[in-house]
Amino acid sequence: MIRVFLLIFLFIHSSLAQKATAPPTKKWMTLSGEQPLVIARGGFSGLFPESSSFANQMTESVSLNGVVMLCNLQLTSDGVGICLSDIRLDNSTTISSLFPKGAKSYTINGVNLRGWFSLDFTSDVLLNNVSLVQNIYSRPTLFDGQFPISTVEDVTGLKPAHFWLNVQYDSFYNQQKLSPAAYVEDALTRMSIGFLSSPEIGFLKSMNGKVNKQKTKLIFQFLGLDEVEPTSKQKYGSILNNLANIKTFASGILVPKDYIWTVNANGYLGAPTTLVSDAHKQGLEVYASGFANDMPLSYNYSYDPSNEYIQFIDNSQFAVDGVLTDFPPTASEAIGNPLVISNNGASGIYPGCTDLAYQQAVDDGADIIDCSVQMTKDGVAFCLASADLAADTTAMMPFIDRKALIPEIQQEMGVFSFALTWSELQTVKPQIANPFGNTAMVRNPAAKNMGKFMTLSDFLEYAKAKAVSGILINIENAAYLASKEGLDIVGAVTTALSNATFDKQSTQQVLIQSDDTSVLSKFKNVPTYKRVLLIKEKIGDASKQSVQEIKKYADGVTITRGAILEIADFFIVSQTNVVKELQAANLTVYVKQLRNEYVTLAFDYFSDPIVEIATYAKSIQVDGFMTDYPGTATKYFRSPCSNLEKKGTVPYAILPAEPGSLLGLAGPEAQPPAAPPAAALEVADVVDPPLPPVADKAADKAPTASPTKSPSSGWANAANLGFSTFAAIVVYGFALC
Repeated sequence: MIRVFLLIFLFIHSSLAQKATAPPTKKWMTLSGEQPLVIARGGFSGLFPESSSFANQMTESVSLNGVVMLCNLQLTSDGVGICLSDIRLDNSTTISSLFPKGAKSYTINGVNLRGWFSLDFTSDVLLNNVSLVQNIYSRPTLFDGQFPISTVEDVTGLKPAHFWLNVQYDSFYNQQKLSPAAYVEDALTRMSIGFLSSPEIGFLKSMNGKVNKQKTKLIFQFLGLDEVEPTSKQKYGSILNNLANIKTFASGILVPKDYIWTVNANGYLGAPTTLVSDAHKQGLEVYASGFANDMPLSYNYSYDPSNEYIQFIDNSQFAVDGVLTDFPPTASEAIGNPLVISNNGASGIYPGCTDLAYQQAVDDGADIIDCSVQMTKDGVAFCLASADLAADTTAMMPFIDRKALIPEIQQEMGVFSFALTWSELQTVKPQIANPFGNTAMVRNPAAKNMGKFMTLSDFLEYAKAKAVSGILINIENAAYLASKEGLDIVGAVTTALSNATFDKQSTQQVLIQSDDTSVLSKFKNVPTYKRVLLIKEKIGDASKQSVQEIKKYADGVTITRGAILEIADFFIVSQTNVVKELQAANLTVYVKQLRNEYVTLAFDYFSDPIVEIATYAKSIQVDGFMTDYPGTATKYFRSPCSNLEKKGTVPYAILPAEPGSLLGLAGPEAQPPAAPPAAALEVADVVDPPLPPVADKAADKAPTASPTKSPSSGWANAANLGFSTFAAIVVYGFALC
């Protein structure tokens, strides 16, 4: 019956939530720069008995793609490998009740142990008679006695993305005429073992010439600092002082988490050790063990286990290469959320790109803060949403005599930043832009003109001081500025980044975004920068050739909401394949731009911006989104109601919208007419001509225009106020969380 319930649970889970996928955008401080691995000790052993079939199956269902399944190897008397952490079986199986006289005593690594040992029983006896039980008494006993012991072949038969075999007791088994090395050699011919670890140096050295190091990583496991390693007879604490020697026989180390972050007698974190940095300098990966949600944590984590993972993988100093855990969903949750990227700071609350907008974005927990770079007449680079000052400043009236039409930039008249000097710009005030035109829906009137403009240099220093996860620098109109205004915006950005040493560090991510591939090419020589192509046009598809062309210039792509979801009469009709096509080519995908105002939301979101965020994060699985209200996005990710794994245990689960489901409730006669499909992205839409040289422009020369394609227009919606009553149900549900 339990098996039936689990199958039903898995079906419901797969129906309500897509598998979590970690955002590949982030430049992690791991040795490889890739995201840390989630390593499941015996599968989901925090819920089910270790290495049981359910523990292993559930791990695949509720964890990040690429989760590693770890098996602690024990051997039976006939040399069959089984998966259990403790060499004594009585704490994790029913063996003591079945064979009450089967206990024996052995000296293992100098310690006398009494219990029931796998090497005293044949595989036939163990696999056909003995069942697993939960070996930590605070965990559920509901599944005790339901599952047989799993062999190594049982686990690898599930075809996990990665398999880790840990050989704990090589010396002891050899004393009993059983050879773990021989078992592993044979296993390597029959299965894929991505990681092979042991706390015994002799075993790892013996395997050095027997494994394909391109396929199998050898990992040295550290035990307690005062415990003695069997081969060298040294304490592990002493071995730790010679990481260079470890590198001669292993590619990484597995250490208890307190090797990295110590906890003092009062239950608070001390300073981190330098182990991770020291090991990375030697080319050694570092994996941390001992993570479990139901074990005492430092008070610094406020009883939130995800905070502990973040402390190890996303602090400003280092990131371990993987975490070994009994609760893989929590580790996945800590690693796998999309990036929250501000759009001109928290521009829905304060005037965009001002000091107050950036401070609000930081306070709201944005991962990335952004600066769209503009240039003044005298060459000062600063942050503002648009080169046209009309929407974001009060410059229109005092400088109306400098109003101009520049088709290369936009189709409307404007007062442009490069028509004013920096000192002239200081005479005007910032203002909150109104994306909705002349309507009654305005943003935060009390703060309409608050804040100060920030130069690019000031922005970079601010980002460093606040230790945000990263920055996004957006560059547009480079060709026009160079050829017609004599302004080198690319050079200005390059110099500012270098002066702020962003080109010499990897602690904070640097995203360089532009709609011009020639601009992106200028930054290809700084490997720590990630280049992002901005596609403003609404597209319905992306040809394979165009995607491959993008990869020549960029690591990621920013697209509009209209390129992802087809909307008619404010109902979601369907989802395009654009995100899947881009991600399949290993391009990260960001969506812009999200807003809270209900007039920007399809009815399917119930006038609730949280539901839109859930749709992009959980269903569509974008790698990040740019929002005027980063606080709304971070509120969603902090809410337990965002975790679909916990549905049924929270008052309300925030489910993503399903394209077409709401529209499908209406009769055929009420369906909106089918819209023509948006054009597919082709190679010609991707590649831009080389940037022109920077002109030596006379100070009094007026700007001139040349034909060019116009920027795509923003998405404008109208509101259906009657529908907001239904949205209140969702708002109430979220408030309960």
